[in-house]
Amino acid sequence: MTDLLSLADIEAARDLLGGVVKTTPLVISRPLTEITGVPVWLKCENQQRAGSYKVRGAYTRIARLSAADRARGVVAASAGNHAQGVALAAGLLGIHATVFMPEGAPLPKVTATKGYGAVVEYAGASVDDALVAAHEFARRTGAVLIHPFDHPDVIAGQGTLALEILEQCPEAGTIITAVGGGGLVSGLAVAAKALRPDLRVIGVQASGAAAFPPSLAAGSPQKLDTCVTIADGIAVLRPGDLTFAHVAKLVDDVVTVTDEDLSAALLVLLERHKMVVEPAGAAGVAALLTGAYQPPRDGRPVVAVLSGGNIDPMLLLRVIEHGLASAGRFLRLAVRCPDRPGELARLLGQIAEQRANVVDVEHSRQSPRLSFGEAEVALSVETRGPAHSSALIGALREAGYRVSLLTGV
Repeated sequence: MTDLLSLADIEAARDLLGGVVKTTPLVISRPLTEITGVPVWLKCENQQRAGSYKVRGAYTRIARLSAADRARGVVAASAGNHAQGVALAAGLLGIHATVFMPEGAPLPKVTATKGYGAVVEYAGASVDDALVAAHEFARRTGAVLIHPFDHPDVIAGQGTLALEILEQCPEAGTIITAVGGGGLVSGLAVAAKALRPDLRVIGVQASGAAAFPPSLAAGSPQKLDTCVTIADGIAVLRPGDLTFAHVAKLVDDVVTVTDEDLSAALLVLLERHKMVVEPAGAAGVAALLTGAYQPPRDGRPVVAVLSGGNIDPMLLLRVIEHGLASAGRFLRLAVRCPDRPGELARLLGQIAEQRANVVDVEHSRQSPRLSFGEAEVALSVETRGPAHSSALIGALREAGYRVSLLTGV
């Protein structure tokens, strides 16, 4: 079934979710406003219960089950956010939940899902693999499958977010959000276009997991061969049939951003807004930062949805480093120098003169790449930005060092 939802479906879901979900804050982003030339607001679903918007759709779907279906329990597949949404919703409704997660699912998301009372099983390397296992579990046990995006009740629940946005910012001209399977952007588009036909709805996918652009070009859902991105929350190989129908009809555009763009956006949110957001949740911000989406300068605000804040602290550390590198503020350098006493101190002194901060140092004398009497020093260095990085590298080369850039911009 690919019939499109109506505004009445979204409004009915909002009535069902009363007292269950939080009305999350909408805050101005001055950095993004300066960059884009139009007011940019951030819709903070990273502060929603269970850390993302997913509880909206999960609760709507599960709450509408019959007594007989509830008695059989529910099963879901997710990399983390849908898992937590299903686990929380099932717990609130007193229903047993089993969740299949990919083998590499972030540990904090696994721990949180278990904490809400669900049984976690591992299956495969992707959400799609986990979904196959969940379907098989449902067939074998009779449990009701709670699809992460391709169901009318799930889409209706996610669409309640648009009602909040338009109540908080009725003059909005654009809503921009991350897209994985398409449940959130579909629900947003149904409500937004019904209430404000002139309002633009923009989806953003990670370039390593961008199934919608080729699907829209082909006129039907297409499956990617691979799905590689740091944004596990939107790492989906194939759009849903129902969500594809909504996106094709109602969404104005779907753009892509790289993992480097996502890292830089996450860093901006951390530094300038003091917000912890997962890579998928930063996709809309990344599109605005990079110009992948350029809103019309008509004065009408843009609302970027921060769809989730559930990030593994270890991944956060790596993403911060990646973001610093993308912003030209973190360098990994390999420097060749003579293998003699005092040379390492001289090299570090040169870096100190340039007012750069050395994070770590690895000194090697044994590599087969080195000539006799030569050493190599690998350094991680923090700088103030691209111009400072270029000045540092230039100063080292002028001092006679052979410098290779390992990472950085």
